[in-house]
Amino acid sequence: MKAVFEKTGSPEGLIQAVEILLKEEKPAGLMILAADANGFTPENLDPLLKKLKTPVFGGIFPQIIHSGQNLELGSVIVSMPVTPEIVCIRNLSDPEALYEDQLAPFSDKWGQPQHSNDETFIVFVDGLSRRISSLIQDMFYCFGLQRNYIGGGAGSLSFSQKPCLITPDGLLQDVAVVAKLALSCGTGVAHGWEAISEGMKVTQAEGNVLLTLDWRPAFDVYRELVEGHSGLRFTDDNFFDLAKSYPFGISRLDTEVIVRDPLMKNQNNGLVCVGEIPPGSFVRLLHGRPESLINAATKARQLAEQATRCSTVSGNALIIDCISRVLFLKDRISEELKAAGGKHQLFGALTLGEIANSGQDYLEFFNKTTVIGIFDDERNSQQY
Repeated sequence: MKAVFEKTGSPEGLIQAVEILLKEEKPAGLMILAADANGFTPENLDPLLKKLKTPVFGGIFPQIIHSGQNLELGSVIVSMPVTPEIVCIRNLSDPEALYEDQLAPFSDKWGQPQHSNDETFIVFVDGLSRRISSLIQDMFYCFGLQRNYIGGGAGSLSFSQKPCLITPDGLLQDVAVVAKLALSCGTGVAHGWEAISEGMKVTQAEGNVLLTLDWRPAFDVYRELVEGHSGLRFTDDNFFDLAKSYPFGISRLDTEVIVRDPLMKNQNNGLVCVGEIPPGSFVRLLHGRPESLINAATKARQLAEQATRCSTVSGNALIIDCISRVLFLKDRISEELKAAGGKHQLFGALTLGEIANSGQDYLEFFNKTTVIGIFDDERNSQQY
């Protein structure tokens, strides 16, 4: 596995970088992580994607990561040593869509791996779709926890939904792309956000829109808590500037609190979030300190290293880190990426939501969280 960086962000630059990589590495598959500022569209990207004979998948993200740096322009192109089996799941905002029906044929075809942790699913979704958690739940039902999962939400900080998933069929929106890899990977998940309120019951929610908390309009409750803690005030144009520091946490048994990121309020004083919040669940307001987030990145790496169980001190590390952590940490994001990378070759994306399990824990869609997957190069080279 090799990750290269194309810095121009142009379709021509991407084509040239892909051609060089195909010639030098002869990869069995390609993963492309592109920055939103590149301005890729179906019109300028689809001709390349559809011409490739090598399987390709990936996404367009607010920022990308290479060599320990967060980058607003360019693309990271990753050569795969094994052929990815790629599935595209459509209609991620359709309230009537049955994702289990789309996934079931592949569940039957792929079965279960011979040994736990022999396979890794890389999963990218349109981060602004309304039913991401429903898809993740159906993936759990269809594929179980015998594989490791890592991925995240593609899209733009403009919060305008547009084609952002790179698939063999071109650049698409409101879809998920799932790549099954016959590779071993250890994953770690941590976030560093801390509760600052009592629990509140989600009394009404629809998909990714939180409508009421304790029978009151969600934004009214949220505004009181955030303004009371921060000493600042919401205005017509500063919602995300305040909200980036104050997510919700959904309680889970025996695992990290699941973070949900409010993006905006709607006309009914509801809160549009990245991912669903189940009605009847209990949430608390969270807040963080730069030190707690940076320490969480170290924890995620250490958990991934423990799960990898290889004797090598370094490997290829895929990081899926929430873009709102950059907005919160600002210049200190370099400290987080250094903590997350350790001695590993770090590459990845800054996303709208994160997807992971550890091979043991429940598969989940996170927000504001650091997810690290370390590919066991020693074990993979022995097996393949």
